[in-house]
Amino acid sequence: MALLLVFGLLLGDRLFNPTSIRSMAFQLPELGILSLAMMVALLSGGLDLSIIATANLVALTMAYIITTMMPADPGILWGVWQIVALLAGLVVALAIGALNGFVIAYLGVSPILATLGSMTLIKGIAIGLTRGGILSNFPQPIVFIGNGSLFGIPVVVLIFVVAALLMSVVLGRTPFGQTLNMLGSNEAATRYSGVDTRRALIKVYMISSLLAAIAGVVMMARFNSANAAYGESYLLITILAAVLGGISPSGGFGKVGGLVLALVILQLISTAFNLLDFSQFLTLAIWGGTLITVAAVARLRGSLGLS
Repeated sequence: MALLLVFGLLLGDRLFNPTSIRSMAFQLPELGILSLAMMVALLSGGLDLSIIATANLVALTMAYIITTMMPADPGILWGVWQIVALLAGLVVALAIGALNGFVIAYLGVSPILATLGSMTLIKGIAIGLTRGGILSNFPQPIVFIGNGSLFGIPVVVLIFVVAALLMSVVLGRTPFGQTLNMLGSNEAATRYSGVDTRRALIKVYMISSLLAAIAGVVMMARFNSANAAYGESYLLITILAAVLGGISPSGGFGKVGGLVLALVILQLISTAFNLLDFSQFLTLAIWGGTLITVAAVARLRGSLGLS
């Protein structure tokens, strides 16, 4: 409410008008879905630094199939190859998630090192196969996902809402969600209580990679292109959004609703700073300082025994 008041006084109709709101609605979902992917890993007491690289590799996989194998003329095969491309991208994402989970759960590598290694591996593969190039010019159904609207609502917003609602149900209403919170709170105690923690961790990182894949589809559809370097600045912001939204950095606690509110706040700040002609680098510096402040305050509240 304070931000709305301050930015309203500074910018007025420049910020709160249909065009600006629509622009924010198109920008927020890809970051939002990536933040959901980071949230899942954080709740387990881990971290997934490979989500951006996974999203880009999924997009490149789909883009390659679409641009090289799909017939030019619309028809049955034209539609089938788009479905094949989507399924191939999801398979790539699940394989990456399974690899991350296996290295963390069975080999005992810390999540930050395991996902840092897989991030570097995935990005190297993506750059090596494409030589850093861009794959573009997708069919209209793909482009519609990132730029179209249904009943006046951007399709990407609907995708994000569905993903957020599903994750809210999974985390809050299912045994897996309870196991995830237990893992983040105390993995050893969870294991001694009879839960197969290694299997659960593999599921965690497969879900994280699957969400990253959805974000990859959204990005390639919105930009009408795919590249190994898209969205690299999002990695810091996904962690910031999660922590700002109340997800404990050490795991065990967090709500999807808090994450969504944090994303709205960050998008509002980003758009307002752009309208105020603030440097993009200054915006990143402010976000980094915000992350440090929020984490420090949470730690201080914990040490003082405050809820």
